[in-house]
Amino acid sequence: MHRMTRRLVAEFFGTFMLVFFGAGAVMTANFPKADFGLLGMAFAYGIALAIGVSATLTISGGHLNPAVTAGMLAIRRIDAKSAALYIVAQLLAAAVAALVLRSILPSGVTKVLALGTPSIAATTTLGSAIGIEAILTFFLMSAVLGTVVSAEAPRIAGFGIGLTLFVGVLIGGPLTGAALNPARAFGPALVSGQWISQGVYWVGPMLGALVAAFLWEKVLFPKATD
Repeated sequence: MHRMTRRLVAEFFGTFMLVFFGAGAVMTANFPKADFGLLGMAFAYGIALAIGVSATLTISGGHLNPAVTAGMLAIRRIDAKSAALYIVAQLLAAAVAALVLRSILPSGVTKVLALGTPSIAATTTLGSAIGIEAILTFFLMSAVLGTVVSAEAPRIAGFGIGLTLFVGVLIGGPLTGAALNPARAFGPALVSGQWISQGVYWVGPMLGALVAAFLWEKVLFPKATD
């Protein structure tokens, strides 16, 4: 199989897993017998990312997030053509995951919860929501760069990244839904038709990932003279 095909399939697989379990946990948390709440949703989303990154790391780099891919492109860790293909695969996987969730869960739940599409709390302004998503994604991207990309990265696969997402959801979940990933917001929104504040989940994560990428590239990555 062509190397790029393997990479794209890996990105599709990992992003599908992330959105399926992340959005799925949001919906099943509202079932009568579910009592895991925000902590359980954060755990499901974080563990799904940890497993997805660990499984795809040696194939595609385990981006599973258009913001991560954009950050990698900005510091030339991926070429523009590959980055574009990665993002297409990630968005397609997110949409397919949402379609699968719609097909297996009760229609009443999927409609009311818009297939787990993240939303902004009534008390959170648009600017604050962008800032929250940006700050949390900054730390997520930093975890990617520090535990996977850096030459000094510890051998913990994707679990440092998953744990970062876990604590990010605990902080940001009640405020913005803590997507930290444009694909996570895009897939459920596309299938459910719920596009309110969709821009927040693109602008915030992209901004946070780019700032982190340049910080690590210019300051924190080990240099030959160190």
